[in-house]
Amino acid sequence: MRTFPLTPTGRRSRRASGTAAVMLVLAVIGAMVTGAVHGTASPAFAATTAGCGKAPTLTSGMRSIPSGGQNRSFILRIPNGYDRNRPYRLFFGFHWNGGTANDVDSGGSDGAVWSYYGQRQLANDSAIFVAPQGNGNGWANPGGQDTTFVDDMIRLIENDLCVDTTQLFALGFSYGGGMSYALACARANVFRAVAVYSGGQLSGCSGGSQPIAYLGIHGIGDPVLNISAGRSLRDTFVRANGCTPQNAPEPGQGSLTHVVTAYSGCRAGYPVVWAAFDGGHTPGPVDGGGDSGARTWTKTEVWKFFSQFASGTPTSGPTSGPTSGPTSGPTSGPTSGPTSGPVTPSPGSGTCRVAATVNGWNTGLTENLTITNTGATPVSGWSLTFALPGGQTITNGWNATYAPASGQVTARNVAYNADLAPNASVTIGFQATHTGNAAAATSFALNGAACATA
Repeated sequence: MRTFPLTPTGRRSRRASGTAAVMLVLAVIGAMVTGAVHGTASPAFAATTAGCGKAPTLTSGMRSIPSGGQNRSFILRIPNGYDRNRPYRLFFGFHWNGGTANDVDSGGSDGAVWSYYGQRQLANDSAIFVAPQGNGNGWANPGGQDTTFVDDMIRLIENDLCVDTTQLFALGFSYGGGMSYALACARANVFRAVAVYSGGQLSGCSGGSQPIAYLGIHGIGDPVLNISAGRSLRDTFVRANGCTPQNAPEPGQGSLTHVVTAYSGCRAGYPVVWAAFDGGHTPGPVDGGGDSGARTWTKTEVWKFFSQFASGTPTSGPTSGPTSGPTSGPTSGPTSGPTSGPVTPSPGSGTCRVAATVNGWNTGLTENLTITNTGATPVSGWSLTFALPGGQTITNGWNATYAPASGQVTARNVAYNADLAPNASVTIGFQATHTGNAAAATSFALNGAACATA
């Protein structure tokens, strides 16, 4: 991976779906009702869009759209096996100065493992991805034209595809980080969370007073955008989210490590996390030196941050209990997605199938597990047991809780993925260290019933 040079060169209400009413998905009753959901605040429920239930006309690939009197382009990636009745997360990945939408989409020299900064691989066909193309390969956002471009893309996509409007995310590096920050400022009522890699205030900040979940990543030795620029962006949302101000700890020069700090006191559902690393201007730092989209810790840190949010509006008020404290390297101990606890499994789950995908490097790995209910009976609440190869230890995870961290592990559902209808699937995953054996887990059983492997 290479670093990239940077030459720094209206707010709108919550979007409508293009119809007077939209369908609301109420997970608690598992049914659809119709109602208006768009206003100036975050939606009260997971809201589907006009595209839900329709045969889509959009396809994956490069597309163009009129916006602000210009013809703008973007790359759209629709999940394999797209289900028009399922609301999907929607990710926007913004390129750096001099980069292109294709760089973000393809992952460059690191390929699929770094597509959309690694998020597309970790999503495993559970999200829609968009890579917009900036004018002049940048995001100057004059008069808010790039923000309007994002509005127009969202309108087009939501009218044709099934999107969960409470699950929109933006991320980008350098100039793309500046654009993600601009959306955090101006569209906090549209995007659930943003991740800013080595960013600065380059695309403006129209607003910045409404809370939004914010993850900032920055190198202490960044020669292009000094780390003070990243701290300034972070502190905008430390204030807006009601977090307790602090000088977040950062690694020492020469340590070649990273430190992750979750701020305390933030409004529930609106965390601020700061990840500082000993390195320069790159989105893919590696502990021990260098940068690599295949081996960086940033992709799993961002996925963990984004995937913790369940559908619906965050509750207001400060978070209870301690929520901060730095962690060196990957977050220690197995972690889960949303804060809500697992649902008690129902007995008699029927049969199952598990497909494992591993991405390993010299001392670590990430593994995604896709669990399919191949039985005739719905599962309401599940636990998956599996055996980790010797020498592997889980350090963090997503879409499930994991215990213990090694040996015979049990992964339990979180609140938003407790139900598995016949032939339905759910994907969970984790990051782990290893001592030389990066093989996949084995001996899977769902609610006590042995699973086939794919």
